[in-house]
Amino acid sequence: MNHLLVELTKIVGAQHVLTDPELMAPYVTDWTRRWRGDAQAVIRPGSTAEVSAVVRTCRDAGVSITVQGGNTGLVGGSVPATHSDDVAGVPLPVLVSTRRLTRLDEVDQLAGQVTVGAGVTLGDLHKHAGAAGWEYGVDLAARDSATVGGTVSTNAGGIRVIAYGMTRAQVRGIEAVLPDGEVIEHLGGLVKDNTGYDLAGLFTGSEGTLGIITAVRLSLVRPTAATSVALIGVSSFGQALHLLHTAIESEVSVLAAEITDRTGMRLAMEVATLAWPLTGDHQFVLLLEVADGGTGGGFIADALADCDVVIGIDALTKKRLWEYRERQSEAFSVHAAKTAGGIAHKLDISIPLQHLGECADELRDRMSRYPQVDTFGVFGHLGDGNLHVEITGPDADDESVDFEVLSVVAKYQGSVSAEHGIGRAKTKWLDTSRSTSEILAMRAIKQAWDQNNLMNPGVIFT
Repeated sequence: MNHLLVELTKIVGAQHVLTDPELMAPYVTDWTRRWRGDAQAVIRPGSTAEVSAVVRTCRDAGVSITVQGGNTGLVGGSVPATHSDDVAGVPLPVLVSTRRLTRLDEVDQLAGQVTVGAGVTLGDLHKHAGAAGWEYGVDLAARDSATVGGTVSTNAGGIRVIAYGMTRAQVRGIEAVLPDGEVIEHLGGLVKDNTGYDLAGLFTGSEGTLGIITAVRLSLVRPTAATSVALIGVSSFGQALHLLHTAIESEVSVLAAEITDRTGMRLAMEVATLAWPLTGDHQFVLLLEVADGGTGGGFIADALADCDVVIGIDALTKKRLWEYRERQSEAFSVHAAKTAGGIAHKLDISIPLQHLGECADELRDRMSRYPQVDTFGVFGHLGDGNLHVEITGPDADDESVDFEVLSVVAKYQGSVSAEHGIGRAKTKWLDTSRSTSEILAMRAIKQAWDQNNLMNPGVIFT
């Protein structure tokens, strides 16, 4: 064991310094299995003080740090680069996992806020808030694995953005360890606090490049009325958007508006052993969830009169209807394992609503003519223009098919990343969504905070 690992062992204990390749494998390979890297060790600190000591020790040794939460991202931002990508003579990084930072404070009933550790999963946060009579506004399919720190560092979106906004809208304060080991802590949760720069806002979406988030103060919302869920067969994005704006009573809150294409529906049915839920076959299926008291009365009957629709009002039926949407990513991964490429290309994009259908049609046309593509599908968050593009067939390292997709995104003035960040996978395409001046400004912030480029090097910026 080298001197650095000896010192890190003194900080976190031998059981939290992993060097065995088999034990490290789940940490250095991302969820998609497209991105894999090399690290000296996985370090699992259990407190902010330990994180600070780990960062100081790595800084003094000149060793970079890869920061990881639940490792549920799609862009390789939570795993280190492969050694072949490193400059000769540069030591392998240390991977710091925040999963043991599981602080879970009592809910502040007056403020409607809670302070939680970076390693708390979204699922556990939902349970904790629910037990106190509140809800957390961010939710996504990976809720039982994704951590609060990871979702803040990527400014995650999910299925409730149409109702509550992105993660950034929920953050009221932050505790973090800077690249020099210093700790900043601003967890008071004041709604009005104009005392200089919004450091919590800066850390949100920074993808571990400015430091390590250790705890977050979050806003909560009061539980909505009981809900109803509708699955509606539609022929186009245009029809789906029209129904989103015409088929729901004006006084009823919309909690989710999701869309899935026929390909994804069929694959989800296979992996989850589900039956086709509608009477007829449709190019797309729209899912709407509304807070109408759980009566189904939040939907306008006349607007849906000519539609193929099924409405769920009891918990079991609603859960089943959601499965068609929430099993999408898993379904494409399972299908990809049966193809030559073996791994699905998963691209998270955002398109202006007025171009959503046109963009999706062009993507489908291009993929139908791409030689190696076995299966292509899109699903995502209709209400905010965020699509998830799934492609099986091409090899995992075939970036040309990614370029094909992202060039179409640029054509329609979209974003190459809607909610998963840039990570390592999309650094080459950052300039299609951000101007040169914006990138220089972001680089200047990174340089000012992390002069030696030790925090997640290679993430966001090439």
